[in-house]
Amino acid sequence: MSRGVDFTQVHCNEHPEAPLVEDYRAGDQICSECGLVVGDRVIDVGSEWRTFSNEKAGADPSRVGGAENPLLNGSDLTTIIGGGRGMAAFDEFGNAKYQSRKAISSGDRALMNAFKEINQMADRLHLSKTIVDRANNLFKMIHDGKTLKGRSNDAIASACLCLACRQEGVPRTFKEICAVSKISKKEIGRVFKLILSALNTSVELITTGDFMSRFCSNLGLPNSVQRAATAIARTASDLDIVPGRSPLSVAAAAIYMASQASEVKRSQKEIGDVAGVADVTIRQVYRLMYPRAVELFPKDFVFATPISELPVA
Repeated sequence: MSRGVDFTQVHCNEHPEAPLVEDYRAGDQICSECGLVVGDRVIDVGSEWRTFSNEKAGADPSRVGGAENPLLNGSDLTTIIGGGRGMAAFDEFGNAKYQSRKAISSGDRALMNAFKEINQMADRLHLSKTIVDRANNLFKMIHDGKTLKGRSNDAIASACLCLACRQEGVPRTFKEICAVSKISKKEIGRVFKLILSALNTSVELITTGDFMSRFCSNLGLPNSVQRAATAIARTASDLDIVPGRSPLSVAAAAIYMASQASEVKRSQKEIGDVAGVADVTIRQVYRLMYPRAVELFPKDFVFATPISELPVA
């Protein structure tokens, strides 16, 4: 008996160690030494089609359909019957018998359009698939509950994406969502509040730390400036120096102050373009923070420009 041979597998009795050759056309397994057919009716698990050089490379020959989408009614497994060409495809009045089978329900059509819109917005914002899936589920819950009748699906989709970002810990502002959407910032905010009420849920308030790393990275600022800006914004909020100001404005002003004290300086316009805050707003918040700049900077910050030489506005 030969060693190292698994006799539970199909093999040639005369040459147990010889490799087997598969004849896919006949479905046989043949010994490569003596030509003995040792197995028949072998199932071919390969593709059922062949590709030729004159065929389009982008054409998909698979006939199994797309992946199942559990968010659509019927799990996206409905059958679509093509238009008939013979006499049997029409009734006595000349109407197509299977015309209704070809149409997608209005509910599924609305869901598919909303999912497409959410996916496109997420692509522009470079968001992960986890956030897209959560936004799709939120839209499905709102759509099935029929709690926001009269609101456009685009507005609901935009608000669902914003809520999904908050829940996943990567918040985006209404202005950022508005930049990639067809809906105004005010309408997105209004629908966002309605969704929170309809789903009986809540989200944590946005803080300056939620944006600091992303804004500093986009501005090309080092980690030392980011840490200083984070400390400045947090201390300014704790000391109630900037009452009533949005976290976005406070973060932008803190980045401006920290960068002006470092070697890598950024202008108010550069920061405003990245943060989506007007130059005037940054200037107003900075004026509130400047008189108490000594208290705001962390103790270990290395000044390239001393506080006394920082711009007043």
